[in-house]
Amino acid sequence: MEDFTGRLCPHSEFCGGCVYQGIPYVEQLKQKENQVFALLQEENIHPEKVEPIEGCPAEARFQYRNKMEYTFGDLMKGGPLTLGMHRRKNFMSIETVDHCQLTDPDFNRILSYTLGFCVEKGYAKYHKKRHTGLLRNLLIRCGVRTKELLVSIVTSSDGVFDDKEWKDGLLSLSLSNTIVGISHTYNDRFADAVYCDRWENLYGRGYYREKISGLTFEVNLFSFFQTNVVAVERMYQEAVHLIPDFSGKKVFDLYCGTGTISQIMAESADSVLGIEIVQDSVDAAKRNAALNQITNCEFVCGDVFEVLSSRQDQADIIVCDPPRAGISGDAISKISSYHVPEILYISCNPKTLARDLRGFKMLGYEVSYLKPYDDFPMTKHVETVALMSRVRD
Repeated sequence: MEDFTGRLCPHSEFCGGCVYQGIPYVEQLKQKENQVFALLQEENIHPEKVEPIEGCPAEARFQYRNKMEYTFGDLMKGGPLTLGMHRRKNFMSIETVDHCQLTDPDFNRILSYTLGFCVEKGYAKYHKKRHTGLLRNLLIRCGVRTKELLVSIVTSSDGVFDDKEWKDGLLSLSLSNTIVGISHTYNDRFADAVYCDRWENLYGRGYYREKISGLTFEVNLFSFFQTNVVAVERMYQEAVHLIPDFSGKKVFDLYCGTGTISQIMAESADSVLGIEIVQDSVDAAKRNAALNQITNCEFVCGDVFEVLSSRQDQADIIVCDPPRAGISGDAISKISSYHVPEILYISCNPKTLARDLRGFKMLGYEVSYLKPYDDFPMTKHVETVALMSRVRD
């Protein structure tokens, strides 16, 4: 297996993203695997079958991030304008990350151009405490397999941003990918997060296309979509194959996001019900199902527990792919009440996975299979696929 020890990012000392930079990849995998198994041990979870962690495909260990939300700020109070990531152990400082190795080089080019443009114009950063100033964030999203880029500047309404000159400059850049959409997002909320109070299209369209498992997906600026397409495609394919037969089955895909795995399962299932609390993602899931001519998927917006409690559907198979917070206790109880033979749990947070598996265990499910995946090399994150089987009523 390739050793990446010598490939240090110039930002690794301060940027909080790549905590494993400089550590041999084999050792990275071992540390992540140990983390998952230790958390399971703490919750007294002992899977019947455990597979060793699956390393990320070699071609997707660098330049794999298809979305970045950069923040405007400064490295030192009152210092020059910066654009990038929050500094490790110093959230108020922003480190310019124009040589990031986890993104396509085009991201670095767009970041550098935008920072230079804003410095030349003399624009002020948004001040988080005083709630004044113009510049807040830069958003970039990319279709890894379609080579399509979306770019959006995020500002407050406290000032005027020269949309046309910035857009024209972006379109004149020499890039490997193609910019298909440029926009201006306005965010006047106090929270230090990216919100869209108002959105203006400056060029092209508001979405990019991506391909996973032979299906096409349209992803807009704010829809959730998998970060490492190559790695997640492999993980989803292996996860779905843990269920021996979908034919004639009614599947619940809970926390379905934009419906990626829903549509993969729909090719062989009788029907799929996808539930997701973010309306934007539900709208995208519906559009993508129509785009792929998939007619046996239904997508509903709402809290998983509340939606399931309001419906009379009976599931044959349940798939859960929750956010980092995991599954609420009420939802675990409701999901378990269907008494389906198998529940497939895809996790992005081993801590909440272990907690939730304990909850399912108390309600009659045991883990029959578990396998971690390194879908985010150089970072602290680890994915895990667990298959639960019902052992008692």
